[in-house]
Amino acid sequence: MSLAVVRSRALTAASALEVTVEVHLANGLPAFSIVGLPELEVRESRERVRAALQNSGFTFPVRRITVNLAPADLPKQSGHFDLPIALGILAASEQLPAEALNTREFAGELSLTGALRPMRGAFAIACGLAAQVAAHPSRPIPAQIYLPLECAAEAALAPHIMAFGAPDLRTLCAHLAGLLNPPLQPFKPIAPAVPAPLPDMAEIIGQNTAKRALEVAAAGGHHILLIGPPGSGKSMLAARLAGILPPMSDAEALASAALLSASALGFAPTQWRRRPFRAPHHSASATALIGGGNPPRPGEITLAHHGVLFLDELPEFNRTALEMLREPLETHAITLSRASHQVEFPAACQLVAAMNPCPCGWFGDTKGRCHCSPENADRYWRKLSGPLLDRIDLQIEMCALTPAELAERTTLPAETSATIAARVSAARTRQLARQQQPNWLLTSREIDTVCRPDHAGETLLHQAGSRFGWSARTYYRVLKVARTIADLADAKIPDASHIAEAIQYRRVCK
Repeated sequence: MSLAVVRSRALTAASALEVTVEVHLANGLPAFSIVGLPELEVRESRERVRAALQNSGFTFPVRRITVNLAPADLPKQSGHFDLPIALGILAASEQLPAEALNTREFAGELSLTGALRPMRGAFAIACGLAAQVAAHPSRPIPAQIYLPLECAAEAALAPHIMAFGAPDLRTLCAHLAGLLNPPLQPFKPIAPAVPAPLPDMAEIIGQNTAKRALEVAAAGGHHILLIGPPGSGKSMLAARLAGILPPMSDAEALASAALLSASALGFAPTQWRRRPFRAPHHSASATALIGGGNPPRPGEITLAHHGVLFLDELPEFNRTALEMLREPLETHAITLSRASHQVEFPAACQLVAAMNPCPCGWFGDTKGRCHCSPENADRYWRKLSGPLLDRIDLQIEMCALTPAELAERTTLPAETSATIAARVSAARTRQLARQQQPNWLLTSREIDTVCRPDHAGETLLHQAGSRFGWSARTYYRVLKVARTIADLADAKIPDASHIAEAIQYRRVCK
């Protein structure tokens, strides 16, 4: 047989698409060519595969070898095509039974000795196979995937599939040929490791208003901006948001882990079901924050999918980068268009931003520590556009702690993150039972049905909207925040007190 077919997957921006690796051996001058839009690391696999086969005790055929990676219009990158190419050559040259490859998928990078090296995107590839199996349960889709030994544990977390790990090419071929005794066994999903404890809310001194706002933000998935002088606890509060968010669902955990696996960061099984917390430095470029490049790569807002994106010193970020946040904060996705293709990244993250009230940080301080002119302070605020601020639901002003407040730490114990998280989870459960989605996903039509307050609350809302000149977006966002506050109180409809609290979270003095 001079033709063999092996199944694998190509890592794209946000998924792993099926790729058929076709290997053909023909007579003629010896050659080894790979077609099907291979990137440089895929083209280099020719030398790795040749050496790996020879050093593993196999014969490299001295023939004209053509490898086709189908579909031909999908760019192929990463070195994990080494293994399916090597297996295809062995099957086409009848050194391996071709039927052993029919119901399986393969991915792995080969060393020159034939050992299988750890690879990027193993979990994303496993999730791609799992999604295909779940979408077509009656079709004979392969439900077995073979990966490097170090990657099989994370791949086993994906449902509906069996993940096998092999240390080297020779061991894997012996298993496929039925010569390995005992044969390779599928990895079982690892027991969840005890994660390192997250920072606790009880460590925050004072700042009760900001703590309450953070609880509301966690319960409804709302974006929040913390404004205060240096040392008031903005960064500490932001770092504790992930600890009070509701537990991740199965779908959220799979989506988040697959994105991290396909990125340069990689995914570790110890991160399973832990919401990502991304905190890029304010020198980050627009591409690093939003994503881009050629081929497009996900940015920080996508890596924070189903987690928290913390932007400290918000006005110090590049203005262009901040303006690019507008659309994804509204639509929870980013569409990047290039000349040859278009990619959509998910971006359903919760934004937590922090900033000083002026360049020196002490604007409005009663002790006169601020040396900024009103023009400088106003110029500092103008770095943030109105449309961007309009998309941030809660905008909280914080004050510096006094020595008396610092001393209260020993006499007034604060609530722990576990206590707050219990209230947040209860509120989120009420939202899912009522509308099958959290409040931050409500559309304008759903807001009119779900978030309509009582008569007193509606009157108060209209008065505030007229007085402060709110846009339609702000009006609806205040309604969503009021609905979340009512959920925390287990109230059927928002009343005037809930509306009043939501209004207070929008009154930022500039």
